[in-house]
Amino acid sequence: MGPPQLPRCHDLTLPVAGSSTIRQLLSLALLQARSTLSGLSSPEPTDPRAALRRLLPTLDPGFLLSALRRPSRLTLARCLATSPLEPQRSSWGRSLAASLCLDAAEVGLLPGPLEFAFEGELLSERSGWVLRLPQGTHLLLASGQIELRTHQGASSSTLPASPEQIEEALQNAGVPAQRAHFPLWDNTVLLLHDTNPLAEIEAHPAKSGNRVDLGGHSPEQWRDALQGAFQVIQQYLPEIAHEMDLLLGHIGPVGYFDQAHLSASYLEATGVVYLSLHPHRMTLVEALVHEFQHNKLNLFLGLDPALENADWPLYASPVRPDPRPLRGVLLAVHAFQPIVKLYERLCGEPTARESEQGWRRQRLGEVARLCREGCDVLLPHGKPTVAGRPLLEEIRELDERFKMLLGAG
Repeated sequence: MGPPQLPRCHDLTLPVAGSSTIRQLLSLALLQARSTLSGLSSPEPTDPRAALRRLLPTLDPGFLLSALRRPSRLTLARCLATSPLEPQRSSWGRSLAASLCLDAAEVGLLPGPLEFAFEGELLSERSGWVLRLPQGTHLLLASGQIELRTHQGASSSTLPASPEQIEEALQNAGVPAQRAHFPLWDNTVLLLHDTNPLAEIEAHPAKSGNRVDLGGHSPEQWRDALQGAFQVIQQYLPEIAHEMDLLLGHIGPVGYFDQAHLSASYLEATGVVYLSLHPHRMTLVEALVHEFQHNKLNLFLGLDPALENADWPLYASPVRPDPRPLRGVLLAVHAFQPIVKLYERLCGEPTARESEQGWRRQRLGEVARLCREGCDVLLPHGKPTVAGRPLLEEIRELDERFKMLLGAG
């Protein structure tokens, strides 16, 4: 089978009305993730990978794609697709297989009882709890039920159940369990516990990983702040808000800072963004848009490099102190151009106070200059692939339009 046929990504930066670009890219990413399951095998009959191989022929393809769409499952599948290293691959493969078996049990799709050994963390995306299973744990899954057998005995629970009920039942059996999710809106949750195996890896020189940290604030305070930011995006960038409804699943909290802001995302972690809490709403708005744009572009980059010279040589970046490959400059420009559009629309709001309008115009100029500086590097030097050409054409067209905002038209 040849490489996937990508859609013409002419609106990957700012979607047009009725755009299906992100939906098509997500479908391709899910098909790619499903193909990684064929490599999950083990000669040990008690390995979860062997259990999944026995289960796969009975599963509806639609259910499998739906299960893989959940951020924790898709992240593991994309990690397997991009990393050749052991023992990480074995660990990730076991986790993904156990997770998909649990998903099938939760919705009643097991043709019969399924048993396997598993140690480590097991997350239920459906009900938002996570188990830390000690060595020697055996799971017996049946449709709608889970039984855990450890050296301390056995416990069982009917699925699905509330996180509190599951925690109590499993903790009574000596199995550590905790809430992993706190609901924000629709299908988006705040992470209280993160299972992303890459979260400790950091590419930015000013950060050291993305461990879950509420920064001394309650989940409710995070929810209120993030909901307020999302409402701004819904009002002034509704086209991107619609894409967030489709793709954004997990928001990882990484602390509170009133004088700075931190955020991150990973190519493999589709639907996951990390950011710190900040008292200024527009800082959170920008961070959500910025990291979500990275999610969108990373979907594409997982299927095509976009640039033939994406990794070498290095160039000065308008937003980073360290020299960057052109892929990094592309990520920056792609993330900031919608923020230019956001402030352009905000500046057209006639009801804002003059002091607020002055700040908005100043921020519009700052972000527009960042985009111009990035395009001055990206557009003359970037050599797009065939699939990447429409993306660079869109960025070039937006750059020409935004030049007028700086009086350079």
